[in-house]
Amino acid sequence: MEITDLQAVLLSSPMPAPVELPFHGGKRTVFKRDALFVKATTDNGLVGYGPGAASEEMARLINGDLREILLGRGVGDPAGFVAEARDILGNQALAAIGAVEIALYDLWGRAEGCSVTDFLGGRKQDTVRCYGSAGMYQTAEEYAAEAAAVCEGGYEAYKYRPALGPEEDVRTVQLMREALGPEVGICMDAHAWWRMGDLSYGAETTEGVALAVSDLGVTWLEEPLPVEDRESYAALRAKRIVPIAAGEHEHDGEGFHQLIEGGCVDFAQADVSHHGGFSGIAEILRICEREQVAFAFHNWGTALETVTDALVGACFPRATAAWLEYPEYAHRDPRVMYPYPLSDELVPDAPKPVNGELPLPDGPGLGVKVDERMIDKYPYLPGPWSIFELESPPTKLALSGDHALPWAGDGQVDELPTRSR
Repeated sequence: MEITDLQAVLLSSPMPAPVELPFHGGKRTVFKRDALFVKATTDNGLVGYGPGAASEEMARLINGDLREILLGRGVGDPAGFVAEARDILGNQALAAIGAVEIALYDLWGRAEGCSVTDFLGGRKQDTVRCYGSAGMYQTAEEYAAEAAAVCEGGYEAYKYRPALGPEEDVRTVQLMREALGPEVGICMDAHAWWRMGDLSYGAETTEGVALAVSDLGVTWLEEPLPVEDRESYAALRAKRIVPIAAGEHEHDGEGFHQLIEGGCVDFAQADVSHHGGFSGIAEILRICEREQVAFAFHNWGTALETVTDALVGACFPRATAAWLEYPEYAHRDPRVMYPYPLSDELVPDAPKPVNGELPLPDGPGLGVKVDERMIDKYPYLPGPWSIFELESPPTKLALSGDHALPWAGDGQVDELPTRSR
């Protein structure tokens, strides 16, 4: 059985109208969410799929260099493909190689009639524990109400993105604790704290907020400092104020070695789409297992990525693979965040959490089916998916899957086409 085609497909799920999200010293506007999946096909028509980071450069790399490397290979040797592709393209192509690798494992599992977990060491968990994730830039009262709504699903923890200024960030956690009761954990994704221009929090302010919420059941404080500042991460973690999480901005295994072995985090974070597919995540999980650091999946893609993360996570004990991020969107519950219907419609048979635990699919390969009708329903819309606008200094930053670049303010973003559902 020979692989005869490889294709990366980009999709866009536009907001019904631009979603404006004010934060301390600025505003973020979300126009759409992009998605990418990889499809590998054999000469007898068997197909395997994998999720990937949604960017034009990723699609070009997969449809170009990686397609050339892959075509003509037999089914059943994802590791051989990964080794050859890394040797030719290097670590800068790690995410793209990982996306193709997942599709090859899916293909192999379907050919053999077994789950990909059989190739990844076997399942150590029957279900994967999820934390409900939403909370994108809103008032303290709205955060608290959303936390309560999300955790009606039985989640043991809720993640949100604080960015209201130090005093309001503390008050938000206080209100959420009142709304959630004493048992549900609170995960603070503080990536905005060092991205607010002149109003960004310094190390002293960050530590002060951490101290103020330290008795309020914070599961972790995520990326509270610039991601490259390992010395400050290690110093903050050493004070044992609240658990520290980071990792989504690392690019390869060496970065995770430094982060984990350097004592920077209590929770390491990564996902299959950005960190090298199954083999990349397994490498990170093995580092965590050896260093006795917990791992919590960062997972902000479609249900295809969620399932794929869950399958590799289930091949490690819960003491290591401790948490899986499960995004909650407004197309399921209007009380939360913004809508992203493509996330579910792309993989309609993907399992959903039950009392905060995600069941694993039992079918061959990834155990789920990709609905290719979504290619026509959600055609790709070029351009940034969101922009940040800062008050001081006045700045616009356009975000796409490829980069974050200063925006000239020529109106193109505001005119991004939208489609109603």
